[in-house]
Amino acid sequence: MTARPLRGERGQSSVELVALLPLALAVGLAVMALLAARSAAGEAAAAAQAGAMALIQDADADAAARAALAPSTRRRAQIRVRGRRVTVTVRPPARPRFLARALASTASAAAGPERSP
Repeated sequence: MTARPLRGERGQSSVELVALLPLALAVGLAVMALLAARSAAGEAAAAAQAGAMALIQDADADAAARAALAPSTRRRAQIRVRGRRVTVTVRPPARPRFLARALASTASAAAGPERSP
C-alpha cells in the first residue's frame, strides 16, 4: 500500500512564508533603527569633541560642533555650550518621530577646567 499525501499540506510553505513576512519586515526595520541610533551616537561624540577643541582655541564652539556634523544631520542636532562643556544631542533619521526621540544620542566633551577671571 502506498502512502497518499495529505491534501491539506499542499501550499503550506506559501502560507508560512506569507505569515512570516511581517515579522521579517519588523526585525529588519528594528535593525535599521538601531544602526541609525549607533551612527547618531558617533556623530554626537565627534561634534562634541570638535566644540571642545574650539573652546580650547578660543573659537566659537557652537559653530565648530555644527561644522563637524554632516549637512543632513545638522537639522536633527541640538548643541549646548555651558562654560567649558559642549553637549550635542543627535536624533537619528527614524520614523515615526517618537522613535527618533527615544533613540537620540547625547555626547559631552569638556575643554578643561573653568578659567579663573
